[in-house]
Amino acid sequence: MAQSALLRYRLAPVSSFKVVARSQDLLGQGPHALAAGDTDLVVLRTPGGQLRAFEGRCPHRGALLGEGELHDGVLVCRNHRWRFDVESGRRDGGPECLAACPIREEGGNVLVDVTALTEARDAAILGENARRVEELPGPPQLPLIGSSHVLDPDRLHLQLEAWAHEYGTPYTFSIGPQKTVVFSDMNEMAPMFRERPERFQRGSNLAPVFRELGVEGVFSAEGAAWRPQRRLSMEALSHRHLRGFYPTLATVAGRLRARWLRAAERGESLDFAEELKRFTVDVTTQLVFGYDIDTIGKEDDVIQEKLGLLFPAFNRRLFAVIPTWRVVRMPSDRAVDRAVAELREWIGGLVRTSRERLEADPARAASPANFLEAMLVARDERGEPFSDDAIFGNAMTMLLAGEDTTAYTLAWAVHHLLDAPAEVKALREELRSVLGTQPVPPDIEVANRLQYAGAIANEAMRIRPVAPMLFFEPTQDAVVAGVALKKGTLAVALIRAPAMSEKNFAAPQEFRPARWVDGAGLDGPHEAGAHQPFGSGPRICPGRTLALLEMKLLLGTLFQTFDVARVGDKRDVTEVFSFTMMPRGLNVKLRRRGLAV
Repeated sequence: MAQSALLRYRLAPVSSFKVVARSQDLLGQGPHALAAGDTDLVVLRTPGGQLRAFEGRCPHRGALLGEGELHDGVLVCRNHRWRFDVESGRRDGGPECLAACPIREEGGNVLVDVTALTEARDAAILGENARRVEELPGPPQLPLIGSSHVLDPDRLHLQLEAWAHEYGTPYTFSIGPQKTVVFSDMNEMAPMFRERPERFQRGSNLAPVFRELGVEGVFSAEGAAWRPQRRLSMEALSHRHLRGFYPTLATVAGRLRARWLRAAERGESLDFAEELKRFTVDVTTQLVFGYDIDTIGKEDDVIQEKLGLLFPAFNRRLFAVIPTWRVVRMPSDRAVDRAVAELREWIGGLVRTSRERLEADPARAASPANFLEAMLVARDERGEPFSDDAIFGNAMTMLLAGEDTTAYTLAWAVHHLLDAPAEVKALREELRSVLGTQPVPPDIEVANRLQYAGAIANEAMRIRPVAPMLFFEPTQDAVVAGVALKKGTLAVALIRAPAMSEKNFAAPQEFRPARWVDGAGLDGPHEAGAHQPFGSGPRICPGRTLALLEMKLLLGTLFQTFDVARVGDKRDVTEVFSFTMMPRGLNVKLRRRGLAV
């Protein structure tokens, strides 16, 4: 591979080299996530100081290697910890080798020739024997409306999972005239995760709906617009930044503990998902805006009420056969309009304050204190400042992504722990060992030592993924799992199905957190790659590190101080799909434990 790259370097015409960065921007050894057009690269310096450029996506699941870590001459992928030598690109512990690209510095710029990567990518062609979508099995469909008459948006994920059991993978159904293909095997789904945003994008109906609701940010961005927004999100959520942000996390957790102590004294019944959303909203507003909204200390939750209207609106509109809201504004539509307008006004005030702060202290631009400041000083793919709409859209995206997903995962974890006393005992043994009598993990190192708390979070996400299905659309004709998908065909990846398969996990229906602790308690298969709660590929969720840290912190804080009792029957707790999958009916009472904390 190295000789081939060297030969290509010697023979390639100058025009095949593309400028990917300025030399002055590549500080340190890296890794640096760069791109030549739509080709992702990872660029780093060897211990000897030489620049190296490799394909930017991990050959395992397609994660961006530029978002990984560099340790002693080894590049480590953040997704599943695959390790690659920085000199040769060879994987430690496997036969894989990263494709190298010729790289040079000239006139203060870094140039890379990606010809080898683009030729290999473009060599993929449609299989001659691929099946047509019309040949796939699936539920009965009616003319014009397809299967829309039997779809229940609140239970859509359960319906699609039930059809997967009945018809296998892949199968087809239609939402109105929209042909849809559903996959429930992780290996079948892999190309859709990996080949983004060039060959696959989110469903094309998503961006217009998000735009109408003012949430046009990194989640809905495609093509060249996605990369600069992704880099900003990753920096805001990097481990380095989270280390400095942890005292804020611990402070907010302490506030929630105090709120729960008052509720325990009064014997109150708590809607636990809503309680946890107070925590995630307070954390996210400080991370994004540097603003302490303190919903925990208030009895009302105005911001939550406004944000709470958006996900149901997304869900209704994404799966509507006819976009009636574009013709007639119903009361629910007008309520959403008012919420978006009020959120825009609130965020607009924070933007003005941040701009004034940056103008008063220009040196602050070199080291932004929060995501909003970083957005204000950054440049888009054209080298221009981000528009106010893009700033608002990304701020809203961070708020929404940071609120529901982590809170609902924690709620599902508590739901399962309420019926698993042995798991609670194991968690408390860890807390006694790691925390002693401290009520809240005092620093990020201590929080990250809560290995069993992390295992509980992972197991909750396996059984109850808050994003149980993801939607894709090929940007050109493609073949996936031997099925020819024409450009524009909607494809659905059922995330829970492979994680609940006996071929991937032993006793998949059982809540067994120990399966995530160094293989403990395993008596059968454990295919970790079949569990993708944060997605996979280059667009894997940038907030996964923060989410796992929040889960360890709150599980530790909750079970260190309180006994938790369910109010009602566990059968009263149901899964409701509203763009994310939330628990409805999870009410609890807390009682302070007899610890001196």
